[in-house]
Amino acid sequence: MKAVTIPTPGDADALVPADVDPPSRRAGEVLIDVAYAGVNRPDVLQRRGLYPLPADASPLPGLEVSGTVVDADPGGRFAVGDRVCALCNGGGYAEQVAVPSGQVLPVPEGLSLAQAAALPETYFTVWYNLFQIGGLSRGEVALVHGGASGIGTTAIQLAHAFGATVLTTAGAPDRCRACLDLGASLAIDYKQDDFGARVEAAHPDGIDVVLDMVGGDYVPRNLALLRDRGRHLSIAFLRGPSTELNLAIVMRRRLTLTGSTLRPRSPEEKAVIAQGLEEKVWPLLARGEVRPVMDETFPLERACDAHRRMEASGHIGKMVLAVKEGA
Repeated sequence: MKAVTIPTPGDADALVPADVDPPSRRAGEVLIDVAYAGVNRPDVLQRRGLYPLPADASPLPGLEVSGTVVDADPGGRFAVGDRVCALCNGGGYAEQVAVPSGQVLPVPEGLSLAQAAALPETYFTVWYNLFQIGGLSRGEVALVHGGASGIGTTAIQLAHAFGATVLTTAGAPDRCRACLDLGASLAIDYKQDDFGARVEAAHPDGIDVVLDMVGGDYVPRNLALLRDRGRHLSIAFLRGPSTELNLAIVMRRRLTLTGSTLRPRSPEEKAVIAQGLEEKVWPLLARGEVRPVMDETFPLERACDAHRRMEASGHIGKMVLAVKEGA
């Protein structure tokens, strides 16, 4: 089958199309003919050699796909011909991928396969962190950094749909406008304004939750904005994993600092997240109340161009790779 490989870590040209052996499906897995594969920042980190792979992960990049089931356990939930999307343990940049069945979900009604490929990585991440760990609830105020990213556009929509007030940051006026259109009440151009001052002016009593993908010096600035019992959720650290914190603030306000990465979690843990999504979020997608924000689609063999666009931070929402002609 055709796939995108990483023979040697490096810049975007390190992504090399090649012919490789197709995966073998194991018991408890679903074999998918891939139509589209989502593009995510962990793919970029893997390409650079900065993302250690779990022992059982495919060496091929690609953490989410959509497509059609071509093999599955007899009597299981999914059958040959079903249209599905899936959270992969790598291997998505290829014509076929084998995925644990608990990480596979039906394509929500009304969505195309291209849109479905943009769901798993971001929706699993946002649902688990913002709602299952962060406990965001109706009437609370959340700050989402990177609002124009795939994670950000998803978090804004879901938080808004579940009755929270959403504040966000983005790096250009058009990206801020896109965030407002998705339901954010305040979108701050972090290149022009001090986001802390803007948030404090809008909510002087503090906010409840921060979803942070920046790390570094953003973390103490985020903590200063939280009210008593506020929650800080770290999912990435574009400015680095280290910073200096005043723990007196954490203790005095009884703050919670936590974070997670999705890929190393067990199939059983991912299956629990999938169940919550199908129950609580898939109906919103079917009704059109939330939607993946689509940026650009690239052919599989041009995965390097998709990575360049992601690294330039010019995209709004999700990019996908078209793997199957005419999907």
